[in-house]
Amino acid sequence: MVFSTPAIRKSVSAGRLPAFTLTELLIVLVIIGILVLMALPALMPLISRTRSVEAKQMLTHLQALEKTYFYEHSRYTNSLDDIGFEQEKLATENGKANYQIVITAAGPTTFAARATSVVDFDGDGAFNVWEIDQNQNLVEVTKD
Repeated sequence: MVFSTPAIRKSVSAGRLPAFTLTELLIVLVIIGILVLMALPALMPLISRTRSVEAKQMLTHLQALEKTYFYEHSRYTNSLDDIGFEQEKLATENGKANYQIVITAAGPTTFAARATSVVDFDGDGAFNVWEIDQNQNLVEVTKD
């Protein structure tokens, strides 16, 4: 049993179905586009902050690996291979990682590592840089 109103049956029998016109759909798309363009500048800092979470997590993981290496060898290393840290393929090389990780200093009692973004998130020419040390002091050196 099909439920329909007399008006729908009449329009179907006349060859017309109730629908939106192409003009109405285009107007709605233009309005949505304008709203997105108005909201985008307000959302860019939020997008940059969420991307920096990647750097923080990788550096925290690297610090834990360095600490483990320190307990085993009584010194820190400047080699990512020695601690078993694998750099994920970078976004510039068709990968997913937005940050390049390097160990900038390693000694008997200290180490420092840096995460530098390979993507300019907000297009201002500045690349985001984070650093961490043996005490897990995480610092944003350059804001993007």
